[in-house]
Amino acid sequence: MGLFGPLKPLVRAEEDGKALAKTLSWPHLMALGIGGIIGTGIYSLTGTGAGLAGPGVLVSFALCGLVCACAALCYTEMSTLIPTAGSAYTYTYSAIGEVAGWIVGWALILEYSLACSTVAVSWSAHLFGWLHDGLGLQLPDILMHAPHAGGLVNLPAVLVSLGVMGLLLIGARESATLNILLVIIKIVALGAFVFLTLPHVQAGNYDPFAPYGFLAQEMEGKKYGIMAATAIVFFAFFGFDAVSTSAEEAKNPGRDLTIGILGSMAVSTLIYMLVAGSAIGAVDFHKFAFSGEALPHVLREVGYPLMATLVGLAAIVALPSVILVMMYGQSRIFFVMARDGLLPKVVSKVNKKGSPALITLVTGVFVAVFAGFVPLDEIAALSNAGTLIAFIAVALSMIILRRRFPDLPRTFKVPAYILVGVATILGCGFIFYSLPVKSQVFTFIWMAIGLVVYFSYGRWNSRLKKEGA
Repeated sequence: MGLFGPLKPLVRAEEDGKALAKTLSWPHLMALGIGGIIGTGIYSLTGTGAGLAGPGVLVSFALCGLVCACAALCYTEMSTLIPTAGSAYTYTYSAIGEVAGWIVGWALILEYSLACSTVAVSWSAHLFGWLHDGLGLQLPDILMHAPHAGGLVNLPAVLVSLGVMGLLLIGARESATLNILLVIIKIVALGAFVFLTLPHVQAGNYDPFAPYGFLAQEMEGKKYGIMAATAIVFFAFFGFDAVSTSAEEAKNPGRDLTIGILGSMAVSTLIYMLVAGSAIGAVDFHKFAFSGEALPHVLREVGYPLMATLVGLAAIVALPSVILVMMYGQSRIFFVMARDGLLPKVVSKVNKKGSPALITLVTGVFVAVFAGFVPLDEIAALSNAGTLIAFIAVALSMIILRRRFPDLPRTFKVPAYILVGVATILGCGFIFYSLPVKSQVFTFIWMAIGLVVYFSYGRWNSRLKKEGA
């Protein structure tokens, strides 16, 4: 029994007789990490980050990369120690207790669902730009924007969310080949963007570098500054956990995981800074600030309308696959929580295709509602709040288990674990502090609702409680 309820037993893969073959070395892990990280954030939030911090958004990307590298190391140790489903929810449940595990699981629901909505809104913006500027088609503004952004509903965002939900309901799965192809499309598009915009860079566009200062400050109901942008573009680094989840398959975990995680984070951060730096240097950031399709916008500004159309098309092709992966992850978090008895067992039922249909349906509708009626930057901020809570919990769990069970065999051990763990906790806490106030308030309300659900249902139906743990 832990301070926050019963502790889920630590389960090691070796005990289950299902250890995976160690076939991956550090180049494989770096490629996996880069493919997971380079995704929607750079397409979706470059304009939003530039609008909040100006050229200082380059520092925002660097800070996010540093904090996420520390968090990723913590994830890696935990994933090798507890190689079971559930991610941060399971780690926290095992190290701190059931109540804390529930809170993190509830935060992950916020993270994954709203991450899907963020991508859906970005997809809609790219579709609008591609149709309008590439093909000369004009869609009604009232059906392209959320109410707070001057429209009625973001209909394309709703439709793509429901479309992906439909694919998951019938058990659709992405092939590894398709994923590799989509990653190549994204990276080639970003490379082309940098190549075409670098010759147009002007030093004057970086001055002043931090027009809104470093610390987040409230202006006209919105937080501005480098830290305010950091709190938003943090979304761009979702995906690094793809490396930590492959820990059991690393040939030399101590070396390969460290190089794979830190290397992929360093390369991805460099790519992000190159893209953002090229965009801001080529065009005054005010011209694409808060744009949901900043990169095509910049290309059109510097005289490459065809490439703008192609880069926009690359985003349109690649982004729905990201929604699918995130919605898949969300449904599986729900599934594990239901399997542990913290949610009704009906949630964990699967259809004939082996898909948890009910929870996929609920998730899809939730995602579609947020995508249709909430602006991009606000959804991203809310999604980031859930992720930050999960990162803090994983770092704390890593420290607790290292102190409680120092002699447990660990395939991978975080170097200077106290320093890295505390840096993760403080860094994520500072980023959370820099989020918009209404995002912070909504997060606390969401957590309060979660506690009501837990003490009304989960506490009394927990599988561990019934087993007398």
